[in-house]
Amino acid sequence: MYKLIIFLLLALPIGVFAQTVTTGTVFDYSKKTLSLPGVSIRNLNSKKSTSTNREGKYTIGANIGDLLEFSAVGYHTDTLYLTNLLNRTIYLPVKSNSLKDVDITAVRMNSQVTDAKDPLAEKYTLLSTGGNLNRKRMTDKVGGLNLNLGYGKYRRQQRKEADLEEKEMYLQEIDENFTAKAITDMTKLEGEELKNFMIIYRPSVETVKAERPYRYAYYISRAFAAWKKLTPQERKLQDLPKLKAN
Repeated sequence: MYKLIIFLLLALPIGVFAQTVTTGTVFDYSKKTLSLPGVSIRNLNSKKSTSTNREGKYTIGANIGDLLEFSAVGYHTDTLYLTNLLNRTIYLPVKSNSLKDVDITAVRMNSQVTDAKDPLAEKYTLLSTGGNLNRKRMTDKVGGLNLNLGYGKYRRQQRKEADLEEKEMYLQEIDENFTAKAITDMTKLEGEELKNFMIIYRPSVETVKAERPYRYAYYISRAFAAWKKLTPQERKLQDLPKLKAN
């Protein structure tokens, strides 16, 4: 009887410990086999924190219902709601590079350039931002978990905020690159013509998002070639029709 009591007392701390930690491994989202060392993991409920080792593995104190945050330099921050404490695999996507370092010096304005396809154009896809990334299926979500207990609403709100932030980022990028000075330097347009050109040919968020990095100088040259083919009337903004009186 005494031996049984001693065995239970010795086994109790191990059992308690096993139920108050969670473990896992963090990988690069694009390169699934590339583990990530030095990723910071923070328990937003208990404020405990740790980081992954050289193999990308981590162990952190946690309970079911806690929210874990994963962050690393150059990667999107993501969160995980714990519905159990089983070992899991986490994937972090790389952040996209900013276009602010691109320096375009000149573009030749002739038909051979403006009517030709861009041989250097490359397609890039920008992932959603803010820890609310569109993964392939539920099996690609952190740990393949089905988030519930009200957390689904929290995630939807996060996705909505991330979409707004992403749109604002693209609008700011367009404002910084599709400027009156850049257009005038390339096309010599000024005054009312410049204003109309910028309104008619301002690139949309969808257009800029579809091609990364977006080549604004090349786009302006193509738009100017199309502009020169318009009639003087077509280059003017049309007035809105007047409302008929009842």
